Amino acid sequence: MSTYPKVTAYIGVSDYLCVMKVIKDENLPDKEACAGSLKNVIDALYVLNGKWKLALILSLVQSSKRFNEIQQELTGISAKVLAKELKDLELNDFIKRNVYPTTPVSIIYEATGYSRTLKNVLGELSAWGEQHREKVKQSMRKQS
Repeated sequence: MSTYPKVTAYIGVSDYLCVMKVIKDENLPDKEACAGSLKNVIDALYVLNGKWKLALILSLVQSSKRFNEIQQELTGISAKVLAKELKDLELNDFIKRNVYPTTPVSIIYEATGYSRTLKNVLGELSAWGEQHREKVKQSMRKQS
């Protein structure tokens, strides 16, 4: 199987990122800068991929929680998926798992300082999500 289509897709995305920068009245970066931007986005999405990771980070930035509290807050996440996502986030230093030697053992999850570096990203995603929700509502009104 050839990797040529993937390379073409990367170039297309890279060109799109360049066009986005031009729209903001910035100078057009060279192809290397665009390729670097693309790699950065791919790296970020690789670490934060999935339906639950950003929601988990946002939940724990608000306050530290126990496993069951997180599961109740994030309606629809299974215990198995939650455990996996928490492990991934801990591995990447977004959350900290605190074990307290009580009977029974208490485990509290909390956001790290590193997870707080996503504050602007989460704010932008929230704003975009609200804008998108309104667009979908307007589209549905037009159809009915």
